[in-house]
Amino acid sequence: MSAAARPPSARPQSARMTAFRCLQRIDHEGAYANLVLAAELERSGLDVRDRRFVTELVYGTTRMRRACDVLVDRFVSATPSPEVRTVLRLGAYQLHFAGVPAHAAVSETVELAPKRARGFVNAVLRRVSSTPITWPSEADRLSYPDWIVQRLEAELGHDDAFATMATMNDAPPVTERDDGYVQDLGSQWVAWAVPASAGDSVLDVCAAPGGKATAIAARGAVVVAADLQEQRVGLVASNAARLGATGVLAVIADATTPPFAPRSFQHVLLDAPCSGLGTLRRRADARWRIQPGDVTQLAVLQQRMIDACAPLVAPGGSFTYSVCTLLAAESTAHRMPGGFEPITERPNGAWHEYGDGWRVLPHEADTDGMILLRYRRQP
Repeated sequence: MSAAARPPSARPQSARMTAFRCLQRIDHEGAYANLVLAAELERSGLDVRDRRFVTELVYGTTRMRRACDVLVDRFVSATPSPEVRTVLRLGAYQLHFAGVPAHAAVSETVELAPKRARGFVNAVLRRVSSTPITWPSEADRLSYPDWIVQRLEAELGHDDAFATMATMNDAPPVTERDDGYVQDLGSQWVAWAVPASAGDSVLDVCAAPGGKATAIAARGAVVVAADLQEQRVGLVASNAARLGATGVLAVIADATTPPFAPRSFQHVLLDAPCSGLGTLRRRADARWRIQPGDVTQLAVLQQRMIDACAPLVAPGGSFTYSVCTLLAAESTAHRMPGGFEPITERPNGAWHEYGDGWRVLPHEADTDGMILLRYRRQP
């Protein structure tokens, strides 16, 4: 059993109650897991060990929501209330995935339920703890919506798709750059792929929170780090200041209508907004939030950004496009304006050739899933 999954001895009830409050808002109010968890932990007064336990319970139960429901619903004849449903999910996660001893997972989770439902919750969780499971489908076992399973299998093939989905059910590694900035290694590889040198002018058009912009500036380039919202631009500026990245200029700009002159940058990086299907291990609730139609809408937005930003590249300069997804519709299906040719040199990192670009899969590199396309503007 991992340290994060081991039930803390000091205040286990308080930790579970904090997790339950988070899950109630995530499950039934549409709250974002990372935001609600941070807020609840801030006011919880819990120690470090309990905070880790809460984080494990919230992210784990959210990721494995579908699987937890399958574990529970074998022993439920009527639909539970939303509150009771959340309690049952939390208990099932502890019993089946977190390795929490059955006596602790059942007795202490039952106390979270309304008094009228405690006998019911106790009976169901005891059955969950003692009854082996035969999963109806791989989508149930891995706890993904059917459409994501089908889409990834079609895009990646069976073996890579299911290996990727299994990896994205694990907690992500923490990777820290030499300057102390915490950033997924795949994102670092994207920043390295921008062929900028000291003194070059670079436009990062979707820069927040500033990880790629500060990494490029560390090579001596001058980076205009743009984003649409003032708050996000403030985050870029704050991170640049904290890292001493004096070559970063944070500005508010819309990537679909950038306020810059044509051919005014030697390099342009478009790390486009996307479905994030390569980052599901970091975004516990995203698999339930993203819908198939979102991919279509995002692909249209991405193409608008490409069409608007590619003309900003100077002759001989480069255009780098990246997305933290695994889908062709958000990457290789896009078209580049005339006058650009693919950069064929292999970038640093565990990339595999993918169309005119490169792709990294989570189970192969233990990173987020990424797609990278690089082009050079003809002189």
